[in-house]
Amino acid sequence: MAFPPEFLDELRARAGLVGVIGRRVKLTRRGREHVGLCPFHNEKTPSFTVSEDKGFYHCFGCGEHGDVIGFVMRTEGLSFPEAIERLAAEAGLAVPRDARESPEASDRRERLRACLEAAAAWYEAQLASAGGAEALDYLRQRGLGAGTIGAFRLGYAPPQRGRLREALKARGFEDELLADAGLIKLPEPEEEGSPAPEPRDYLFNRVVFPIADQRGQVVAFGGRALGEAKAKYLNSPDGPLFHKGRLLYNWARAREAARGGGELLLVEGYMDVIALADAGFQAAVAPLGTALTEEQIALLWRLAAEPLLCLDGDAAGQRAAARAAERALPLLEPGKSLRFALLPPGEDPDSLVRSRGPGALRRVLDGALPLVELIWLQATRGHRFDTPERRAGLRRHLRQTVGTIRDPEVREAYWDEMERRFEAAFRGGAAAAQRRGPGGGFRDGPQGRSPGRSGAGWEPAGGERWRASRPRVLPDVSVPPQVRPRPASQSAQRQEQVLLAALINHPELLHEAAETLAGLRLENRALAALLADLLDCAASAESLDRETLRSHLTERGSSEIVAGLLVRRVYHLGPFASPDATLAEVRDAWGPFLARLGARRAQGEATEAARRLAEDPSEDNLTRLRATQRLGRPGP
Repeated sequence: MAFPPEFLDELRARAGLVGVIGRRVKLTRRGREHVGLCPFHNEKTPSFTVSEDKGFYHCFGCGEHGDVIGFVMRTEGLSFPEAIERLAAEAGLAVPRDARESPEASDRRERLRACLEAAAAWYEAQLASAGGAEALDYLRQRGLGAGTIGAFRLGYAPPQRGRLREALKARGFEDELLADAGLIKLPEPEEEGSPAPEPRDYLFNRVVFPIADQRGQVVAFGGRALGEAKAKYLNSPDGPLFHKGRLLYNWARAREAARGGGELLLVEGYMDVIALADAGFQAAVAPLGTALTEEQIALLWRLAAEPLLCLDGDAAGQRAAARAAERALPLLEPGKSLRFALLPPGEDPDSLVRSRGPGALRRVLDGALPLVELIWLQATRGHRFDTPERRAGLRRHLRQTVGTIRDPEVREAYWDEMERRFEAAFRGGAAAAQRRGPGGGFRDGPQGRSPGRSGAGWEPAGGERWRASRPRVLPDVSVPPQVRPRPASQSAQRQEQVLLAALINHPELLHEAAETLAGLRLENRALAALLADLLDCAASAESLDRETLRSHLTERGSSEIVAGLLVRRVYHLGPFASPDATLAEVRDAWGPFLARLGARRAQGEATEAARRLAEDPSEDNLTRLRATQRLGRPGP
């Protein structure tokens, strides 16, 4: 019996070839690879090479060659299934008892692949036909030529829901297989005893982007709406071959480019990937309608030690940066991290390279921030630390954040760096650092001893007494203010609770107001994260009912915060958020409610701009204040 290829791919990615081999062989990094003395024959000069990104080891002396599974089999004398069990246990990956496929299951998997390949070819043909003129015009307006369209196998799903099903059924693919492949929907009967409606194509009236697995084989599709649609982008549902949180768009092509020396970039969407490839940045990938997952970070690290996240300059891009940083911290290992390039507001990689050229993007990438810098800025930028309590709060927050890092060496290095920054910000840099007492550091971690007097945000004066430090506001740098966490006022938090309760109880709003919601910046960090989860769910489903949405949120670990929102107290603050409110009542109240939220945000930004101008009366700060005041005025 055979294990599913997708399971084996995930196991190889999680196990880590260098880590497994490094337990038996002393490896030295040499360029993109590692070398050491071969464990399979006696040698004095290293000829054993390990290539993490290519996924294999090779000895140029004895010819031994294989992947991480083969290495464990060879060195530990295990059978193939036993090696699988061993590696899965170490990687924390469960091996389902039914993971070993029967010949029948293997045959069906191949049929699914054949069906998806046939669908990709059909979509391509529709784009090239007379009926695909509108879709082709759209792609040409986005600057894509025939070569790029062909290289990415872009296609078109006609507006008639059923054309794809008819074409594939004529080739012998039955409805059940088409549904398993995520190509059609099989509806339930409307009433008991009545015939079920005809199955319908999942994608229609959309530009189609084939999604390939790690071997470059089509396993799913993404679609961009051409006309009015609840969701602008829609991905295939998860199925036997496709799990959106475990793949990255364009990964197979980017792998080849990264091996050739290309810089690995993570962007937000299909068109960003394609535009960057057109501009010469071939090693670009994108997630598939979800926030970046642990599995996707592991994929990135297979190709580059420090992949670069190039995110949009809007609020959603800034939230994505903060969430990616939080997700990556526990996974950090020596030599493996992330870098962040945040584009100018209103720009994404696609618009930037097309309007200002590849050089403009290159300058943004050259100014990318390391992960440690982003973490520091999230904690400090724009906040005042003019009291011991505030400085102690910052210290505690930094300890808690750094404490999520599992690797002890990386955690200690982060503590040292945060300690250095704290010293430089509040106690005069290196000279003060030399005066620091033994209790002033972060080294003990989140549960360690309390800092000594020198760690309390004070500085020595003549070595005889202590005086309060001058009130400080850490200087502005290149990260937009939306990235930093800010404390929420009580009234703001109440309004945000009403907003989230309304969206959960009336999911129709997620599609109707998606663009407006994506631009909102909630002050409460937990509620902002929940809003991002809601938008992720809406982007991956054409329609959502209340129960399905709550199920998705439970799977994402948000059941507790959701339960705290769906209560009478919140409904009293905003009756339209109640599940008993009709959709008409919700829509009547929704517009004015969003307007109040926007007005509060504009007032807050104007207040912040005025504060900055008072502290630094520069021309830039004056311009910023005038701009926020204009945005806050009612229209004509």
